[in-house]
Amino acid sequence: MSKQFTRSEVAAANDSKNRTLLILHDKVYEVTKFLNEHPGGEEVLIDHGGIDGSVDFDDVGHSHDAFELMKKYLIGELVESERNNKPPKKSWPDNLAQRPPKTDGDHNSTLLIVAAVAVLAVMFYYMYM
Repeated sequence: MSKQFTRSEVAAANDSKNRTLLILHDKVYEVTKFLNEHPGGEEVLIDHGGIDGSVDFDDVGHSHDAFELMKKYLIGELVESERNNKPPKKSWPDNLAQRPPKTDGDHNSTLLIVAAVAVLAVMFYYMYM
């Protein structure tokens, strides 16, 4: 079982100069070592330090690599009585370690375009011959 935190413990343990903790969907992350690496700048993490940043995190949208990286900074979760139990937006994978299956959507689009150009070329050839 992972370490359990109350919201007040997360807020009290947060110190933007030495330690930055934040809550995302009932999980607690220590992102202190990630501040300088965060693509959106360290300010956004510091501003959400000690509080629940779930809504803003979901609104921004993050890559699957970001979800994978998050596991490195996970230090615990909220105690059961203080959890929101709100499901994340669809941008969150069900399992942070699982990547979505690759689709052939781009490949199929390319084939469709090539086929359409070929049909048009044949039509023009027969129209002008």
